Amino acid sequence: MIRWLVMTVLLLLGAQELMAGKKIVVDLSKQEAYAYEDGRLLFSGWISTGRPGRRTPTGHFRVLEKDIDHVSSKYPEPNGGAEMHYMLRLTNYGVAMHLGYVPNYPASHGCIRLENGFAQKMYYWADVGTPVVIRGSAPRRVDRPISRNAPRVATRRSGSSRSAGSYVGNDPLKLLSSVPGKRASVQKKTNSAEKKKKRKKKRLAEEKKKPMTPLEMLRG
Repeated sequence: MIRWLVMTVLLLLGAQELMAGKKIVVDLSKQEAYAYEDGRLLFSGWISTGRPGRRTPTGHFRVLEKDIDHVSSKYPEPNGGAEMHYMLRLTNYGVAMHLGYVPNYPASHGCIRLENGFAQKMYYWADVGTPVVIRGSAPRRVDRPISRNAPRVATRRSGSSRSAGSYVGNDPLKLLSSVPGKRASVQKKTNSAEKKKKRKKKRLAEEKKKPMTPLEMLRG
């Protein structure tokens, strides 16, 4: 009887230990990630994992490092340089969770891209050492309902091609503008492009108003 009670207590203590603290669960099949604390789901979000040939590994991991403005030393190969904001490193060989473009299909080199808004929330919530469980099998694509929260919508616009990358939400301009220190530079580039377009339009209008020379009249 005493032995049975001791075993029961140990099992209960073990169960409580497993339920305690923070844990991230990544479901490759649903292309979603979940944040749990003390066994309770706090929040979740859409993700895009490794494409065919670059599959995201499954198993048990931990957050090894956090870097809000990380720059990849590996991708694009061979010299790196890709920006991976709100990065949570999971392995020493290039797999991490970070802010990125999230279409309705696995599209990364093996990392777990998090949608805009979800990446920031996960970064500030998770700690170094937080357990991460990656499970399931990545599908070719996932069907997601239209969301009332516009930044979360990642469905393809009708009549557009996948190669064009024309998806609602999570576009590169919005992603960069959400990163600390990037908003001003993005706005500056946008304003510069608009000014160039206006100058070109004005120049063309002036050329049309300019009277033709006798030589131009003969050519016409």
